[in-house]
Amino acid sequence: MKKTFEGPERALRLYEALVAGNPEAERKGVTMPYTSRNGHMFSFLDAGGTMALALPPDRQAEFLDRYDSHVVEQHGRLMKDFVAVPDRLLARTTELQSWFNASYDWTGTRKPKPTARPRTKASGEPRS
Repeated sequence: MKKTFEGPERALRLYEALVAGNPEAERKGVTMPYTSRNGHMFSFLDAGGTMALALPPDRQAEFLDRYDSHVVEQHGRLMKDFVAVPDRLLARTTELQSWFNASYDWTGTRKPKPTARPRTKASGEPRS
């Protein structure tokens, strides 16, 4: 059986519309939809249908205040770069698009994460 996103269908449709609004961004993930750039995740949709968005510190403070939001917590840990997108804002794709694009742009200024070289199954050593 193929795994799929098990959260609210409406949230997934809105998230996909948001991602589609930026031709440079690509939706990834099957069970947890997300976007990334240079190896850094900058948005995701959790199983409950809450969207999270990474923002630079100056824009994050503005977002938290304007939308009465909070920093995202996953598995008992704060994700300091990520803000929770309120459902009412997720439904306003046009308004949210500028925040999504700012997240995409900011993530592009971050140093790319190195890619891992494939390891062999038997030894766990990098392939030559």
